[in-house]
Amino acid sequence: MKKIFLLACLLLAATTSLKAQSLYETVYNSAISKVNNPQSAQEQIEVSQFEVTALNYIFNEVKKRGLEKSAYFYDSQAVNLKSFVDDFLYYVQKARAISTDKRKEVIKIYRDASLKNKLFNDTNLDRVLCYVNDTKTLTPFSLDTDWEKAYDEATAKVKAVLK
Repeated sequence: MKKIFLLACLLLAATTSLKAQSLYETVYNSAISKVNNPQSAQEQIEVSQFEVTALNYIFNEVKKRGLEKSAYFYDSQAVNLKSFVDDFLYYVQKARAISTDKRKEVIKIYRDASLKNKLFNDTNLDRVLCYVNDTKTLTPFSLDTDWEKAYDEATAKVKAVLK
């Protein structure tokens, strides 16, 4: 379902005005506005701050490494990151209603998918794992994540666990 949405959004963006905002910018700006909104709940701020950090990480790593990436790459990573985080929060809540063990299993599925599906193979583990190593974060994910692959993996596994 998410793949169809992504393709529809990309097609729509390509056919709208030349000033159309990319999906990457849309996700980024939405997260920034939640972080800066004094009316945002603390949980929403923390989650949005992770999204901002992850998107900045991708942009800066591409630039630092001198890679050339298309708008589709950035848009796909942003949409999959947003879907990954939103689904994670949904499934953690759903699992919590079943049991503490199911909740822990869902967290592990998403954390492991983020760790396993690396985008840059960055060796700066202190930076890459800063959210994973923070026991108080709502988003225990690696910054060095291919969000499209991680989303696909986590989605397949979590649905099997929560049948």
